[in-house]
Amino acid sequence: MIRFLVPILAAATLAGGCQKKESKNQDQNAGAPGQKKLGNAPPQSAEELGQPLAKIDNVTITLGEFQERINRQSPYIRARYTSLEQKKEFLDSLVRFEVLAKEAYKRGLDKDPEVIRTMKQVMIQKLMRDEFDAKVTADSVPDAEMKTYYDANLVEYVKPEEVRVSAIIVKNKAQADRVAIEARGDAGKTNKGFRDLVMKYSADEDTKLRGGDLRYFDAATKDLPANVVKAAFALINTGDVSQTVDAGNGTYYVLKQTGRRKSMTKSFEDAKPAIRNKLFRDSRMKAQKDFVDNLKNASKIEINEANLARVRIDTSTAVDDGHGHDLQPPPPGVPNLSPPPPNAPEATGLPGTESK
Repeated sequence: MIRFLVPILAAATLAGGCQKKESKNQDQNAGAPGQKKLGNAPPQSAEELGQPLAKIDNVTITLGEFQERINRQSPYIRARYTSLEQKKEFLDSLVRFEVLAKEAYKRGLDKDPEVIRTMKQVMIQKLMRDEFDAKVTADSVPDAEMKTYYDANLVEYVKPEEVRVSAIIVKNKAQADRVAIEARGDAGKTNKGFRDLVMKYSADEDTKLRGGDLRYFDAATKDLPANVVKAAFALINTGDVSQTVDAGNGTYYVLKQTGRRKSMTKSFEDAKPAIRNKLFRDSRMKAQKDFVDNLKNASKIEINEANLARVRIDTSTAVDDGHGHDLQPPPPGVPNLSPPPPNAPEATGLPGTESK
């Protein structure tokens, strides 16, 4: 039962009740201080937003709290709560949330280790968002840094045409001519059939283990004999098989084209969005690591490796949701009252804050 109440308790513990959130509803305003405007409707005063909609013992759900909660949903969900009856339905879900949270407090579940750990996870997520969402943004990546990255990784954005072939390699021209005839017939039509011919005839053990695959290469490669490269690019269609190719080093090749990549040139302007996102992620991860490292350095941390070695790991195959809870559906009759999950946290290397 505890695992079903964990999200409720974590949210309730952090919020400190609906009443404490009232001031948040007064922050976003248009016009005079304390007023809030939604769409084309006239602005609402702080007094109006503070009006109570429901009271659950010492917890008050205000008009502003209710409005903020419902307007946080997607447009599709919001459209379902326009009538008075539908608003009552949404309000009832908030009341049930508070009633269950109160009962959980009454039973002392706010002191349960699992609940405390979950509360810490939620606090860490919010800490990292508050610390980095405004400080490290994609827009803060300078053009000069992006251009430096583009120039240093030009091979990712300017690529020549490439071809991929498989090869049967033999050391006798007469044998190569016979193999070429066989490979250009029914026996070599399919990739599997050609691989079988590689295993049967090829004298090159390295490529033989890969079914003759020479992987992708461009016309300027020096990894293969020039005659082989030229013959590979002469094969127009995927599946075409060559005549015997004299490699000029005492070996003869029979080639089958298995793929072709067109040349690609991506300008700096075209590549900027992807580069910006990559550098932003790298910068954010470094800032987070530095932040955590500074906190660790300012703390007194002691590790008992002898006791660490005594830890026993359960290697059973139980499925876990990443927070130490088995993934099981609620028992019959228990509603799913968990609030929508917070925004995905950044990867910080901290338990419970991994990006999904």
